[in-house]
Amino acid sequence: MRYSQGNIGRIFALRLESGDRLPDSVVDFARKQNIKSALVTYVGGADATSRFVVGPQENSGEDIIPIVHTLGGINEVVAMGTLFPDEQGNPELHMHAAAGREGKATVGCVRAGVDVWLIGEVIVLEILGIEGLRKIDPQTGFQLLELSKTL
Repeated sequence: MRYSQGNIGRIFALRLESGDRLPDSVVDFARKQNIKSALVTYVGGADATSRFVVGPQENSGEDIIPIVHTLGGINEVVAMGTLFPDEQGNPELHMHAAAGREGKATVGCVRAGVDVWLIGEVIVLEILGIEGLRKIDPQTGFQLLELSKTL
């Protein structure tokens, strides 16, 4: 286990509107506000065009090929994620969401693009003092969170 300790900094409430997109809107906001690390939550609607990464095609193998699912209808969404800089210092949001409509649910990563339907509310809790960085893992190709201390 690796870890880093920090403190809560600024707290932001964002109101996203139709046409805004996750993760882009949060990443752009973080860049403009110079937020390096944060806990991010989302509650609101997702348009039918929204896409979730819902798993890899295979359980093992050298190439990890994502399964991308288009919602296909307006959904209610709740999501949580973390924001840390990549190796170039750019903010990167890793957020997973649950979306539902008519008793059916989809759960996955928002990196393929969730388009806000009508309204989306985001809370950003800035974390100060965390020595975290998303680095490309050569084995998986994913940007994995590296932390400074080992337990």
